[in-house]
Amino acid sequence: MWTPTEEEKYGVVICSFRGSVSQGLVLEIGETVQILEKCEGWYRGVSTKKPNVKGIFPANYIHLKKAIVSNRGQYETVVPLEDSIVTEVTATLQEWASLWKQLYVKHKVDLFYKLRHVMNELIDLRRQLLSGHLTQDQVREVKRHITVRLDWGNEHLGLDLVPRKDFEVVDSDQISVSDLYKMHLSSRQSVQQSTSQVDTMRPRHGEACRMPVPHHFFISLKSFTYNTIGEDTDVFFSLYDMREGKQISERFLVRLNKNGGPRNPEKIERMCALFTDMSSKDMKRDLYIVAHVIRIGRMLLNDSKKGPAHLHYRRPYGCAVLSILDVLQSLTELKEEKDFVLKVYTCNNESEWAQIHENIIRKSSAKYSAPSASHGLIISLQLLRGDMDQIRRENPMIFSRGLAVTRKLGFPDVIMPGDIRNDLYLTLEKGDFERGGKSVQKNIEVTMYVLYADGEILKDCISLGSGEPNRSSYHSFVLYHSNSPRWGEIIKLPIPIDRFRGSHLRFEFRHCSTKDKGEKKLFGFAFSPLMRDDGTTLSDDIHELYVYKCDENSTFNNHALYLGLPCGKEDYNGCPNIPSSLIFQRSTKESFFISTQLSSTKLTQNVDLLALLKWKTFPDRIMDILGRLRHVSGEEIVKFLQDILDTLFVILDDNTEKYGLLVFQSLVFIINLLRDIKYFHFRPVMDTYIQKHFAGALAYKELIRCLKWYMDCSAELIRQDHIQEAMRALEYLFKFIVQSRILYSRATCGMEEEQFRSSIQELFQSIRFVLSLDSRNSETLLFTQAALLNSFPTIFDELLQMFTVQEVAEFVRGTLGSMPSTVHIGQSMDVVKLQSIARTVDSRLFSFSESRCILLPVVLHHIHLHLRQQKELLICSGILGSIFSIVKTSSLEADVMEEVEMMVESLLDVLLQTLLTIMSKSHAQEAVRGQRCPQCTAEITGEYVSCLLSLLRQMCDTHYQHLLDNFQSKDELKEFLLKIFCVFRNLMKMSVFPRDWMVMRLLTSNIIVTTVQYLSSALHKNFTEIDFDFKVWNSYFSLAVLFINQPSLQLESITSAKRKKILDKYGDMRVMMAYELFSMWQNLGEHKIHFIPGMIGPFLGVTLVPQPEVRNIMIPIFHDMMDWEQRKNGNFKQVEAELIDKLDSMVSEGKGDESYRELFGLLLLEKVEQETWRETGISFVTSVTRLMERLLDYRDCMKGEETENKKIGCTVNLMNFYKSEINKEEMYIRYIHKLCDMHLQTENYTEAAFTLLLYCELLQWEDRPLREFLHYPSQTEWQRKEGLCRKIIHYFNKGKSWEFGIPLCRELACQYESLYDYQSLSWIRKMEASYYDNIMEQQRLEPEFFRVGFYGRKFPFFLRNKEYVCRGHDYERLEAFQQRMLSEFPQAVAMQHPNHPDDAILQCDAQYLQIYAVTPIPDYVDVLQMDRVPDRVKSFYRVNNIRKFRYDRPFHKGPKDKENEFKSLWIERTTLTLTHSLPGISRWFEVERRELVEVSPLENAIQVVENKNQELRALISQYQHKQVHGNINLLSMCLNGVIDAAVNGGIARYQEAFFDKDYITKHPGDSEKITQLKELMQEQVHILGVGLAVHEKFVHPEMRPLHKKLIDQFQMMRASLYHEFPGLDKLSPACSGTSTPRGNVLASHSPMSPENIKMTHRHSPMNLMGTGRHSSSSLSSHASSEAGNMVMMGDSSMGEAPEDLYHHMQLAYPNLRYQGSVTNVSVLSSSQASPSSSSLSSTHSAPSQMITSAPSSARGSPSLPDKYRHTREMMLLLPTHRDRPSSAMYPAAILENGQSPNFQRALFQQVVGPCKPCSDPNLSVAEKGHYSLHFDAFHHPLGDIPPALPARTLRKSPLHPIPASPTSPQSGLDGSNSTLSGSASSGVSSLSESNFGHSSEAPPRTDTMDSMPSQAWNGDEDLEPPYLPVHYRLSESAVLDSIKAQPCRSHSAPGCVISQDPTDPPALPPKPYHPRLPALEHDEGVLLREEAERPRGLHRKASLPPGSTKEEQARMAWEHGRGEQ
Repeated sequence: MWTPTEEEKYGVVICSFRGSVSQGLVLEIGETVQILEKCEGWYRGVSTKKPNVKGIFPANYIHLKKAIVSNRGQYETVVPLEDSIVTEVTATLQEWASLWKQLYVKHKVDLFYKLRHVMNELIDLRRQLLSGHLTQDQVREVKRHITVRLDWGNEHLGLDLVPRKDFEVVDSDQISVSDLYKMHLSSRQSVQQSTSQVDTMRPRHGEACRMPVPHHFFISLKSFTYNTIGEDTDVFFSLYDMREGKQISERFLVRLNKNGGPRNPEKIERMCALFTDMSSKDMKRDLYIVAHVIRIGRMLLNDSKKGPAHLHYRRPYGCAVLSILDVLQSLTELKEEKDFVLKVYTCNNESEWAQIHENIIRKSSAKYSAPSASHGLIISLQLLRGDMDQIRRENPMIFSRGLAVTRKLGFPDVIMPGDIRNDLYLTLEKGDFERGGKSVQKNIEVTMYVLYADGEILKDCISLGSGEPNRSSYHSFVLYHSNSPRWGEIIKLPIPIDRFRGSHLRFEFRHCSTKDKGEKKLFGFAFSPLMRDDGTTLSDDIHELYVYKCDENSTFNNHALYLGLPCGKEDYNGCPNIPSSLIFQRSTKESFFISTQLSSTKLTQNVDLLALLKWKTFPDRIMDILGRLRHVSGEEIVKFLQDILDTLFVILDDNTEKYGLLVFQSLVFIINLLRDIKYFHFRPVMDTYIQKHFAGALAYKELIRCLKWYMDCSAELIRQDHIQEAMRALEYLFKFIVQSRILYSRATCGMEEEQFRSSIQELFQSIRFVLSLDSRNSETLLFTQAALLNSFPTIFDELLQMFTVQEVAEFVRGTLGSMPSTVHIGQSMDVVKLQSIARTVDSRLFSFSESRCILLPVVLHHIHLHLRQQKELLICSGILGSIFSIVKTSSLEADVMEEVEMMVESLLDVLLQTLLTIMSKSHAQEAVRGQRCPQCTAEITGEYVSCLLSLLRQMCDTHYQHLLDNFQSKDELKEFLLKIFCVFRNLMKMSVFPRDWMVMRLLTSNIIVTTVQYLSSALHKNFTEIDFDFKVWNSYFSLAVLFINQPSLQLESITSAKRKKILDKYGDMRVMMAYELFSMWQNLGEHKIHFIPGMIGPFLGVTLVPQPEVRNIMIPIFHDMMDWEQRKNGNFKQVEAELIDKLDSMVSEGKGDESYRELFGLLLLEKVEQETWRETGISFVTSVTRLMERLLDYRDCMKGEETENKKIGCTVNLMNFYKSEINKEEMYIRYIHKLCDMHLQTENYTEAAFTLLLYCELLQWEDRPLREFLHYPSQTEWQRKEGLCRKIIHYFNKGKSWEFGIPLCRELACQYESLYDYQSLSWIRKMEASYYDNIMEQQRLEPEFFRVGFYGRKFPFFLRNKEYVCRGHDYERLEAFQQRMLSEFPQAVAMQHPNHPDDAILQCDAQYLQIYAVTPIPDYVDVLQMDRVPDRVKSFYRVNNIRKFRYDRPFHKGPKDKENEFKSLWIERTTLTLTHSLPGISRWFEVERRELVEVSPLENAIQVVENKNQELRALISQYQHKQVHGNINLLSMCLNGVIDAAVNGGIARYQEAFFDKDYITKHPGDSEKITQLKELMQEQVHILGVGLAVHEKFVHPEMRPLHKKLIDQFQMMRASLYHEFPGLDKLSPACSGTSTPRGNVLASHSPMSPENIKMTHRHSPMNLMGTGRHSSSSLSSHASSEAGNMVMMGDSSMGEAPEDLYHHMQLAYPNLRYQGSVTNVSVLSSSQASPSSSSLSSTHSAPSQMITSAPSSARGSPSLPDKYRHTREMMLLLPTHRDRPSSAMYPAAILENGQSPNFQRALFQQVVGPCKPCSDPNLSVAEKGHYSLHFDAFHHPLGDIPPALPARTLRKSPLHPIPASPTSPQSGLDGSNSTLSGSASSGVSSLSESNFGHSSEAPPRTDTMDSMPSQAWNGDEDLEPPYLPVHYRLSESAVLDSIKAQPCRSHSAPGCVISQDPTDPPALPPKPYHPRLPALEHDEGVLLREEAERPRGLHRKASLPPGSTKEEQARMAWEHGRGEQ
């Protein structure tokens, strides 16, 4: 049974639980749980992560922790009972965990690893805290480390700053806002400095400076490498200051044996020292670590003979140095030991040993030698900071290694009171000795002893260096053969203080012989006492000692024998009469120098100090001695502080009258000395002395008297230095006075109490007198007052010992009140006065409520004055902060209410005013004495905001009531409300507190909302009815709106744990303010209309806050607004307009969501339903919700990493909505520009142009002024439209859509022309011309088009269940497009079938994409069907302005024939119609309409064959024109595919399927189509024949077998087709190998009837009645091709060989040209022997509508006999375009001059003779086609034909010669060639004219294409140039006819061509050229004969009505043709 738990309330999960049982709670390791119930090993409870989900979990998975339970029962709260910092670490690490992983995802790898390291450290530190094994100091240190790391991590992760005090998180409810602000500041500084801050409160005013931190060097000798000395060594380390040239530390001695190890085995790994007490100043000195190496052994290292082995001398060996400045940086950063190698150098000359380290540092390399081996000392260094106690705590391991503490010579910067020291440092400087009759100089050793007064040698009083024990004697090192040795060795003499007096030093000098005996001979001595006769110690100086002669026999037993002698020069004057008969004689020529330095806290070298301490010895000198005390150094005074003070007070007691003032001055001097930072730490010594040792019970009287006298003198004296010093010493003077009075009172049981009180009263009167003096004209008085004010607050605590709190408060109030007001004193005095007030407020006195009620008014008065004048703001804010801090801590006391009341009256208004001023002038501050400078502005603002908030927080109902009642008038109240609302608004706008000060921001919001609730009632009461004031109400609403929108209150963006904490503490303050706002809105009544539409935007912003309750409260206000506007105006247009405008901008800023849209619609519709104006209301609400739907889609696209396509689609959707549904033109234009910018970013220039065109079309060519809008300046409408046009033209140009730009060019040209702006006109005309050139010259790619279906509800609204057609990018194919779409919609699934999806897919919550390619259906079919239109122009119309697209899907209808599936293969053709044409404002548009038709198998077969023919023609043409170079594999594969398929299936399958008798009988209606299929098959055979001929020409020898195979298969193919078409075997003699006898082609005359004409080949121009058909393969995106290729072949039945036929034709019709849609004609000779050796010509195809007919001799063919010279094969035309307009089918091509067909037929029969009927099986199709080729030849005789225009000149073309083939030398180029389409054009078409007729004019011109020199083509003089006609646009025909024949070279085409009406018939084709063949020698006869036989032209008016125009002629011809048909 489940029972509620009593103790087990809180635990931590120690093993993850998967919740695998029923009701199981899933738990992760580390989670915390709250336990509610238990049952047999199971608990029931909740995880603190998800407190709403209850469940069960095993008890053994939980580690229980102690916790405090409050409110037991269903809603109990559990708080774990653990250190708060442990709890914080746990919560913080959990919060960091998720953010930490995100760092890796966002590639912030550096921070990722740093944070991981910090998290591991925190876990470790937390473990240490929980272990419970730490001391208090260690706990404090661990907490410091934890908080530094927590704050560091929070800052770097952008989390909130945590305010702390003593490492604990503070509760904002327990402290004042000012203190909270300061804690935030200090927490921020601690994060930045990462240093410990014991107290996060800022130091109060007047606090002492921080104690300087000493530095210490830890040094450890690791080893002496490569020690080859072979003797014991002493290594001395010391610190040396190079700049001052002196050693600054003691020496550290390491004694090594001859192997380099320590001489004492215990010292292994313990040869280390700590050089202590380096100040910051020392660290900047040029310091070096110097190591001197002294060896101990023989006199000479390498000479074993010198001296006996048993005698050892100390001898100099070498020295090493290390610069500390060089390594300091690395040591500071490293914070651990670092190794260094010190190279040991030896001295070249021993006499310079004392300077060796200086020489090495100076690099005087001549004076020392580098070691041969790498002798080096390996040392490790570490820099430590802090006092010694701290160092011992932090580095216990160092001290466990037997550390030698090596002190500084002299005292450190800070002398600590307990630091007892008595060291005398003696330096052996040098000596000068006589040679003593020796030939060589001596080897001198000095031995030193310290002897006591009784002659006893003091034991262990000599230290050679730290690290080794002291000794009793000292032996100097020996310098070899030196009578003037210089040692420079420092010895420390730690002599006990009790033995110091009377002790002396004795130095003995010995010569060390190097002879065999090697004895040391004594030859002299010197001595020096340590103290002089006057009791002072040996002074710090160099002392010259006398050397006295002696020898080994001399005895020193009786030291008195020499102590009476003078020890040196200084002593000599004191011993004038020394008897010369003494035992010791002074050697006058010898001397010895030592220097000493005393570091002692017990001994003095100062005579004056000694005289003071022994004043009784010199009673008559007391005045002088007291006067000289000032000249004693501070070190000496603090050493003897207690003795000096005792002496002074004894002297004072001895004679008060006489010595009182002098003692007072001396006391003041000593007190002020302790203010120095060096001696600051002696203040506790002084305090201790006053409390425990001071005994001057009567001193107070004299001290008060002196002090008062000083005060009273201050008004008169000019020099006031001594007065100022007395003022500075006020604190300790009062301590002495009060302690003295206490002692006196104790001694006398309180006698003279009244006198004491009155004397103090008088003293205060004197103080007030000093402060009341006018110091503006006296600087000295100013300093006196300043000194007094600075010291004044320090005496309060002393006074409180003698007086009550109220009495002291009265003293202080009187004193503070005596100061002149701000106006009457100078600026500097102001500061001092305020600092004094600040310290008064910080004092203990102010913490008593009794004193506060006395002092607060005067303090507030001074602050009020300063704030009014905006002076010293920073200090004032500090004072206020302190006051609020005290008031907050004592807020439970009753008196606090009155104090707050007092502050509200005095400060609230002035605080508001100050804040407004600071905020408005934050950048223009005057910098006076360092305050109000710009860098302080933020701090000042923060301080005053915190003060204001502190005050408001302390206010309760009563205070607010009093405040509001105290306003005299409504104007005052209004001004106050405006001020406070303005300050609150600025608080939220300016972000006074940084973003991460979440605690501060939330508290601020809480105070604001509370204050507003109090003030709103006053606003409603006073300013609603008659006295309505818009300004105050507007201010209130603005504040409320800003408040609700504050970023810090948007709880949705923070973690759930933090949100819960905030809601528990403050609730959702947005809801509170929203309720307040709504109720105030309702209170407005009829005044609401004043806030429409002004408040719509702000209120809309509030409703967009993602808080459901706020939305529910605020949305109905819009209904209210609509209602009030409806009442007033009869509509709510303003509300509507404003709401839509603001909604757009706010949603785009990221506000609002889908639920808001639904709620908005729901709430408003519910309200609107009940209104009379419900219809308009519902309509409006609906359109707004629909707008929101689109805006949300738009925003989601924009903010996400969506692709440009999505963004563009979304923008188009929204733009159209603004235009069509809510007619918001301005918003529409804004989105036009947004869309344009998007297009430009993706380089969709054409789309960008179309988009801008939308705006352009809204503008007119008028001079109406337009305001500034978006990026447009204010300008006229005309100017804006012109600028837009130019920009659009520019974008069309960049998008290569010149055709779209040309109409705009013309529109601009018309405007410029109407304004006579010829300069602009010229520019725009040139632009237009250049566009024409670009069209003809520049390459443009034809894009693919793709249909995309978006199915499923997961797509954005504007795409959902819609289909679009998209224009692909350049080179983009279906696979690439599909990949792009899937990457844009990564969640989407690609559908693999093209069928329309069913409802299940349409309604599912998923995304499906259906993509396939579609074929464009051009609108401009007539352009595409015109023969003379260049392919580049057609190419544009094929893929632009397309609105319809087609897609074919094959399927089988009925039973599928397994043998031949083509019988049942149907095509489902889908035609899609778009909403707009492509290209347009987007790359894709929605499909508006779908149409489905089915194509039968036969129609499908026709289209397949037709498409294959077209493909073959295009490919063969490319090879003929040499567009494909070298590799013929493509052609081989294509031919093989068709021929092989034809043999193995292919068209044979169609024969089986559709030529079968059964099929024909079953489908009688398909006979025409079957005929059409047959013709196409015949055509394919022709094309294959030509293809094989081309293949043979280019095939590689290795591929000949393949070619042979193709020829054989082609024969089989023809054979198979023979059964169907009996005449087919004669079609291709090139392949049949038969020989054709010559015959006469004109012999048989058979009239060609119209019926016969109908039977002609479908693709020949003879098929007069053929109609244009647009067809396409279902499997190809290409449109079908132009007319097929014709092959003209010789035949055995023909009467004449082809060359004769050709010759006759040339004679009869010299003007003949091959015209029409046929592109290439090839005359195939029948004289070939076999197919393999066929000379089937593969001539290069010329451009469409042209052919070259020069005789072969002119073309220089070497391979044919002369008789065939004029019968070269004619070119077969292979067009490269996609469409097959077949202009030859149009009657207009034949009936050009309006003649009847019969007339033309008759003419044909006359000229050519009777033709064979087309049904004649012996007449080949080629022949039939051949005759039809020449219809244009018969047009010249019919009338006076205007001259045709010549081709564009090629003079400027950079053409390379194209070599001719041996069989076909002429170079023909098709229309796709860049030269022929105008790539060399200069921007304007070059048109040339030629004359027609028989006139014998000058030789033909050479500047036209017709007669161009052949070298322009192939460099062969004999070749005739090809005939290259020009391609013209549709609209040029009319212009062309009007051009007259002139002999000029060329002239420009007109700049503006009128476009033809699309309903007109196609333009008439231009007339052919008159042939002009060059006069070549061997062809002259032929040419003359041709000229002679050329017939005359007929009369031009034969059949035209008079006055008919060209257009009418064309129209008549067209109608005539149609009628004939």
